[in-house]
Amino acid sequence: MNRWNISITAWLVLLPLISLIPAAYAAEDTPYSVEQTPAVLALDKAITLAEQSNPGLAQRRAQAEAMSALPSQLGSLPDPMISMGLVNLPTDSLSTSQEAMTQWQLGISQEIPFPGKLALKQQAAAERANASAFMTTEYKQQLIQYVTSYWWQLFYLEKTLAIISTNKTLLKQFIDIAETKYRVGHGLQQDVLLAQLELSKLLNREIELSSEREQVVIRLNTLLSRPTDTPIQLPAFQNIDTTLLEIKPIADILYLAKQNRPFLQQQKHLIAAAAEEKALAEKNLLPDFKVSAAYGLRQGNNLDGSDRSDMLSLQVGITVPLFADKKQKMAISQKNSELKQQHFAYQDSWNQVQADIANYMTQYEQARQQYSLLNTGILPQARQTIASMLSGYQVNKVDFLNLVRAQITLYDYETQLWLSVKTAKTALANLKASVGKDTFYE
Repeated sequence: MNRWNISITAWLVLLPLISLIPAAYAAEDTPYSVEQTPAVLALDKAITLAEQSNPGLAQRRAQAEAMSALPSQLGSLPDPMISMGLVNLPTDSLSTSQEAMTQWQLGISQEIPFPGKLALKQQAAAERANASAFMTTEYKQQLIQYVTSYWWQLFYLEKTLAIISTNKTLLKQFIDIAETKYRVGHGLQQDVLLAQLELSKLLNREIELSSEREQVVIRLNTLLSRPTDTPIQLPAFQNIDTTLLEIKPIADILYLAKQNRPFLQQQKHLIAAAAEEKALAEKNLLPDFKVSAAYGLRQGNNLDGSDRSDMLSLQVGITVPLFADKKQKMAISQKNSELKQQHFAYQDSWNQVQADIANYMTQYEQARQQYSLLNTGILPQARQTIASMLSGYQVNKVDFLNLVRAQITLYDYETQLWLSVKTAKTALANLKASVGKDTFYE
């Protein structure tokens, strides 16, 4: 009779726990709650906020606008110079009519570079302006990459904190069962202590993840140019796209990257600018010109009593590359080396882009396969195992230590599931930044 009473008592404690399991796992779909209830921050909204308010991006946009104003300046002739003066004034009388050569003179002069030089200067500046514009786009894509990575990191932390909350509840129920069985003589005190130890470990992990969550919130708010203590709430789980699709082969993605990556396009424009500057250095061996004209107004009379006529002066000057070996030819050598440097820089950048893309694709594919295995195979089996072991523990067919270990293993699998989602989504964000666009799905 006493055995039946003990069994009934254990079942009364165990049944609420078994009924709690489905609700506990369903509760994981609710994001980790915070004390405040801020506006929901979806990923696309976070990206839009970053694009609109990030000061680093605004700085580079302003820099690109400034660079775009250079070509027209460098492609224009130097400003002409107007001069006015009194020429050949005698010092004995300071009279403007005493000497025939004394005159008030008004002149204008214009420097004229050898034909083609201004066009080369303008084209080189235009290429550098285009490079600056592509660098702005590159920074924008890197910004989106960081925002996306932090957003998915926050998603992972909130899902993990929700799982911890669920496991805390279950471990507390385990403790109640172990204590009940211990009181009626069918359990061991070490079972109670073991469950309490595992609960303490979860509490410690919760503290660590909560701190990490606060740090991610600070970093994300900084990218959005908001106060660092602005609370962030993610959308409900059912409104977050966690699907992981297959992507194109690496050859197709590398082709897309070569055509679309802003950093590579910037390098191409820098190569073009260096080529224009080299051509300009070669053209600097040719002379520049200076054309001047002056009108002289004379006063007084000629010996025959007639008025003195005014004077017109015309002059053409030409530069002589007298020190070409030390100056112009050395400049040509310099620009030739700079052009080689830009070609090597492009090749080095392209090699790095290929390595990054291969690395991110490997990360994504591994995480995608892990997610599929955990979601469709391991987790359903682990949950069924836990439910079966709970029933076996009630009739003393399962050791309490194995039951707790199984629950902790399930916790690990659940966190690995969302870690694989975070890893895959972060790899996709990195891949998008490396390619320059996101049309890399099959």
